[in-house]
Amino acid sequence: TMLAFLRSERRAELIDPVSSTSAWDDIKAAANRHNDPGRFTAFLGYEYTSSGDAFENLHRNVIFKGDTAPDLPFSRLDSRNPEELWRWMDEQRLAGYESLAMPHNSNGSNGWMFSLTDFDGKPLDSDYADLRMRNERLVENSQIKGTSDTHPALSPNDEWADFEIMKVRIASNLASQPQGSYVREALRNGIEFQAKKGFNPFKFGVIGSSDTHNASYAGAEDNYWSKTGRLDDEPVERGSVPLAQPAEDGSAYLKTYRNQWSAGSLAGVWAEENTRTAIYDALHRKETFSTSGTRIQVRFFAGYDLPAADANDLIDQAYAGGVPMGGELVAEAGQSPSFLVWALQDPNKSALQRVQIIKASVRDGNSSEKVFDVACSDGAKVNPQTHRCPDNGARVDLTDCTVSTGVGDPEMLVRWVDPEFDESEHAMYYVRALENPVCRWSTWDALRAGVEPNPALSATIQERAWTSPIWFSPLSE
Repeated sequence: TMLAFLRSERRAELIDPVSSTSAWDDIKAAANRHNDPGRFTAFLGYEYTSSGDAFENLHRNVIFKGDTAPDLPFSRLDSRNPEELWRWMDEQRLAGYESLAMPHNSNGSNGWMFSLTDFDGKPLDSDYADLRMRNERLVENSQIKGTSDTHPALSPNDEWADFEIMKVRIASNLASQPQGSYVREALRNGIEFQAKKGFNPFKFGVIGSSDTHNASYAGAEDNYWSKTGRLDDEPVERGSVPLAQPAEDGSAYLKTYRNQWSAGSLAGVWAEENTRTAIYDALHRKETFSTSGTRIQVRFFAGYDLPAADANDLIDQAYAGGVPMGGELVAEAGQSPSFLVWALQDPNKSALQRVQIIKASVRDGNSSEKVFDVACSDGAKVNPQTHRCPDNGARVDLTDCTVSTGVGDPEMLVRWVDPEFDESEHAMYYVRALENPVCRWSTWDALRAGVEPNPALSATIQERAWTSPIWFSPLSE
């Protein structure tokens, strides 16, 4: 196996310094050659591909701020311990190479990515938190290999938690444990650490990624053709169209984890300009959001002096009177903050159905979470008891994948106050914006093949966007 090969003496074949340096030099040169400030930004970067012996995924994408980088990247052949990667990044920063690491596919980590112990099994402490947060300020919560926002087992009261869940570890059919593998739980554990011990090892912003391995664009539900080229370039290989003949066990469809994959995701960054410096700085301050693949745009602010939602210079006033996504708000005695959310639909995709704020807070040392609908489409109002919008009636015709017309909003803008705010509690808030439902890629595959959709797969999905959180700290902090 590959793991056996990497543990053998033959691994030297992979780390020949001449060939490794040559390949890395080519990658750096390509990024610099294609970087076009103001039009197209290309970062120098690579993937750190650590994992456990049983395929517990610990991969990170590492990007550098400038147009130079170390002579060789730090890889799993140097150490499989991510803490050693962060220490290397600290050393390189002192040498002038500023960088960020971004974990991805935590859903396939089997609980390792956000473990409550370090790589050696020791309890997390403030030194660990400082080391990680210096180098790992963002985490990917959505990509082709599934969503890592949350899991139904971790968020049983969230009706939208069961979204593009990949149940297995990377390149394996082994089940991946949800606990310790999903971002929302990590964010909750982080504010628990903050409340109990005074440090937060999981204070992440979020991004999305495509993660195709076929040098392709970021796909969408209606034009998703594969993730890994020839391995899944036919619908039957993706498990969305029946086999020509049933398998030996009678299965009509290929048994594959590929049918759990998504069509891809995107990162959104609120930067002043399309340059390496501006985008990197926005990544560093966590003014970022992710989408499940569509180009929804979303803004999120919190503060004590935010403007009305209809203010002419809304964004300027929001920055002046509050903090954006990725920021932190400190309590002011006797004051309740307000939250400003502005979401715009992808003009080429489905309309917006609702906008939600997801809150987690700590009481008596234990965190809890709650989902609040804060804006409804079509003029509907949020039920103050259930905190839910009524169903807007948007539907999908599975015979041709057409969707309801005249339903949903192109834009949602709301100023919201938390009805359960407690200034004595640590808390964090982030936004989730939901589109009307559309056909999933697997349903499109079936439609094109002239067969019924695989009944084991979701026929439709609701594309969405998530923002980085805003954290709230009580006065005691």
